[in-house]
Amino acid sequence: MTDTKRVDDAERADAGASVKGRRRIPLLLAVAGLAYTLDLCSKVFVVEKLEFHAPVPVLGTWLELRVMRNSGAAFGLGGAMTLVFTLIAVTVAVAIVRLASRLYSVPWAIALGLLLGGALGNLTDRLFRAPGGLRGAVVDFLAVRGFSVMNFADWAIVCGGVLIVYCSFRGWELGNAGGQPGEVPAEAARS
Repeated sequence: MTDTKRVDDAERADAGASVKGRRRIPLLLAVAGLAYTLDLCSKVFVVEKLEFHAPVPVLGTWLELRVMRNSGAAFGLGGAMTLVFTLIAVTVAVAIVRLASRLYSVPWAIALGLLLGGALGNLTDRLFRAPGGLRGAVVDFLAVRGFSVMNFADWAIVCGGVLIVYCSFRGWELGNAGGQPGEVPAEAARS
């Protein structure tokens, strides 16, 4: 009887693993790496080529490149709280790394990858840009008329946040490869 119970438990574990699919850590890291690289390279370029110059129109006056240093958060809020935003970025990065072991969902991997890449992009500025010491000012340069001046890290954070809200409203779970609660992924359904 004990051997039969062990076999049943093993079969259930195998079925659970196939329903989950494979972990999406490589996707999370690829999205985070892409967001981080795009943000870092764009900041290096605009600081070198556009800082202390007149704004460069991209789409007339609707979108222009205008370099600004921001010691606060998005939309210029909390300029005196740079250290707090640095600690929040570190906390977000650590939380995402801890969640990664339970990550089987593609939409969640993309959302968390965007959030991680954006947080690391702005964290890099806070650590290494003047005045330094966890208080560095973030380089913003994408000026949308009547909205804000942001960077690609900010856009990655916003897009990741919107996708997280969407996944949550849909009821999609981190550990469910099929997206919807109880849904079996196509590869598990074939076996």
